[in-house]
Amino acid sequence: MLTLTAKGDTQVLVTRHFSAQPQQTWDAHVDANLIAHWMLGPEGWVMTLCESDGTPGGDIHFVWANATGQTFSLTGEVLDVQPPTRMVHIERMHLPDTTPDNHVETLIEPAGTGSKLTLIMTLPDRQTREVMLDTGMADGMEASYARLDALLTPKETP
Repeated sequence: MLTLTAKGDTQVLVTRHFSAQPQQTWDAHVDANLIAHWMLGPEGWVMTLCESDGTPGGDIHFVWANATGQTFSLTGEVLDVQPPTRMVHIERMHLPDTTPDNHVETLIEPAGTGSKLTLIMTLPDRQTREVMLDTGMADGMEASYARLDALLTPKETP
């Protein structure tokens, strides 16, 4: 289950354990073919565009839509990559107004037989952080991460 914690005035700390090994968890965060299957947020949304270049200087561009015609998107740039344990990127949401830049450090480490994901999100100020926390972000993230865990967990055969 996802844990989301406010840290200081401008940071949000997100942690989540996965059954998958760290390399699999890493791949699912940088491979556009995998991202498109799990990063969908709450039920009813689909990803209509998924571009992810997980190399330094690479661009990220995701677009989501639902059955009622609502859309939103995310764009960003990758700043630093140390596969399979650390990536730093900048992201901004377009809702349709563009949010301030969110600086995200993604850390993946072994945890028991699976892996632990830690996201450190740094926002420009306390107000932006509070707006982000009040949007129900945790529910959408957990729905996506539950999909990811199911996607990466080997199915038992009878």
